[in-house]
Amino acid sequence: MSYVSPAIQEKFDTLSPELKSYILERDVTLYTMQDLINELELIVSEAEEEEG
Repeated sequence: MSYVSPAIQEKFDTLSPELKSYILERDVTLYTMQDLINELELIVSEAEEEEG
């Protein structure tokens, strides 16, 4: 189960609904902005690998 800290919830809510859903499906724990940034970078990296 994913968790988004209240400290970054406002920033998390600025993401698109699709991206928020995708992140939450990944079973992550986001306490800080750096956690969120790291997760976004990981998603981009995975997408680039798939494109190949």
